[in-house]
Amino acid sequence: MPTKIRLARHGRKKYAYYHIVIADSRAPRDGRYIERIGSYNPNTNPATIDLDFDKALDWVLKGAQPTDTVNAILSYKGVLYKKHLLGGVKKGAFDEAEAEKRFEAWLAEKEAKIQAKVDRLAADKASADQKQLEAETKINEERAATLAAKNAELAAEAEAAKAEEEEEQTQATAETEAAEAPAVEEAKAEEPASEEKPAEEAPVAEEKPVEEAPKEEEKTDSKE
Repeated sequence: MPTKIRLARHGRKKYAYYHIVIADSRAPRDGRYIERIGSYNPNTNPATIDLDFDKALDWVLKGAQPTDTVNAILSYKGVLYKKHLLGGVKKGAFDEAEAEKRFEAWLAEKEAKIQAKVDRLAADKASADQKQLEAETKINEERAATLAAKNAELAAEAEAAKAEEEEEQTQATAETEAAEAPAVEEAKAEEPASEEKPAEEAPVAEEKPVEEAPKEEEKTDSKE
């Protein structure tokens, strides 16, 4: 039975992930499969690949044909390189120990490259976050400066309006006083001069008539 190593789609729209399966080449893409040997999630950077290395190598050695995407995954994980080394051992080019040594060296180099990529992506993300933070800080500072300038302008306008109002009030008061001054002067001019009251004369003491001594009645009686 011809078999293929292919992907079976799962997940939701715009966020798909895949199972790596062994299936009959005549079966529909997402139909029944013989065995699941891993998963592939392209939504992360780098992509997340979980693969049963021994099962994948065994199926490749049995003649299972991978699709283009699965072929790239198997190459990335070293399955195809291990198959190549086992072919060299089978031909007598080197022994299994040498093949294993070469594979371990390749695997260490591959992991170093992957880690370097992860570190570079993390550094790029940190740098991008820092630049975004600096840009946001600058924008916030510009907004704060603009707001402070606007507040200062409003305060100056309010102070100027207050000073103008006080000046208008002072001018109005002066005009009112200037208008009232002639009327006051005229009113003062029309007031009659105060009459001086004559000094009260001291009351004259009434002279009592001097009582005249009663005249002696003439003695009418004559001595007879």
